[in-house]
Amino acid sequence: MGPLEGVKVVDMTTVLMGPYATQALGDYGADVIKVESLDGDVTRQIGPTRHPGMGPVFLNTNRSKRSICLDLKKPTGRDVVLRLIETADVLVYNVRPQAMARLQLGYDVVSKINPRLIYAGVFGFGQDGPYAAKPAYDDLIQGATALPALMAQTSDGVPRYVPNALVDRIVGLTAVGAICASLVHRDRTGRGQRVDIPMFETMAGFVMGDHMGGLTYEPPLDKGGYARHLSRDRRPYKTSDGYICVIVYNDKQWQNFFKATGRDDLRGDPRFATFAGRATNIDRVYAELARIFETRSTSEWLELLDKADVPVMPMHDLQSLLQDPHLAATNSFPVVDHPTEGPIRSMKVSATWSETSVEVRRLAPRLNEHGPEILREAGFSEDEIAALVRDGATKPLDVSQA
Repeated sequence: MGPLEGVKVVDMTTVLMGPYATQALGDYGADVIKVESLDGDVTRQIGPTRHPGMGPVFLNTNRSKRSICLDLKKPTGRDVVLRLIETADVLVYNVRPQAMARLQLGYDVVSKINPRLIYAGVFGFGQDGPYAAKPAYDDLIQGATALPALMAQTSDGVPRYVPNALVDRIVGLTAVGAICASLVHRDRTGRGQRVDIPMFETMAGFVMGDHMGGLTYEPPLDKGGYARHLSRDRRPYKTSDGYICVIVYNDKQWQNFFKATGRDDLRGDPRFATFAGRATNIDRVYAELARIFETRSTSEWLELLDKADVPVMPMHDLQSLLQDPHLAATNSFPVVDHPTEGPIRSMKVSATWSETSVEVRRLAPRLNEHGPEILREAGFSEDEIAALVRDGATKPLDVSQA
């Protein structure tokens, strides 16, 4: 029984940002009903796959949900969503608000049907600025919030995106927090509300929280940027046979490092001896560390620095990460048996609760796998369900995959 047991979520999101948020809500115990188009969420097609429509991005972003497919451009399909909204606690969408308005599913409409509803929109831009109607994707928002410019500053001068859907996941997690906070308010007051979680503003604050620097002040004291993050030698260090990740940060760790490596010559160097000295000379400090780490093997450094209580971790690749001994001990990537896909590697919910522990009860669904049962729960008769299929508002369940 997860902490959100009893909460019903109508999930009208696609791709990654919204589905990542609603998966977390489902993992925490909410009943998440994923409303898909008749063709399904586009991430179903991102391979490699064992069966069409069940790609890895979809599998890893849509567990803990039930699926129903509806054509919302048909009045009968829209009526089904309205019926689901009547008894829902949360509706989440990630198209532009203008698109929801065109579907006649804006907050002004649905709040009259269910005043207790939390109506959560996860989209590109706040609706009170000139970008309100612009489309947005992870890459665009990374660029607009200076991440490629920062990447260029720390490497070869070429702007690059972070090789991860960083924006989608950060904004998705921000949405989870905003939705849970709204549920607390609703439970205190009895009133639902509209909550907007814009990508651009969220990420602008996320990036500038580190890099505002002297731009914090008026007039500015510098051009912004956190010097330690922007040092070109802030990177995994090359060893004699590979790479290693080390951060020697506070004074105690530096003293331990000097002792473990026999570098007493650095102990009295003002550029290394104090936090302020290291911060001022961060490029020189990181460059010297790079030279030191090339003198021993990765395994030697791991053993030496662990004993000295200096923060150190191996530099994994995608394959070795799955074999990490700590992640293996915590069963973070369990192999589970999917009803149609067979053995797949899943991901454990990382948070734990002492009173309301969570357990993934549903793996990612086939398209419309739960359509008939969701419609029955909403009060539709068998004849009405058949009529929805004839009208093209939904599809019949593909029993061949059951």
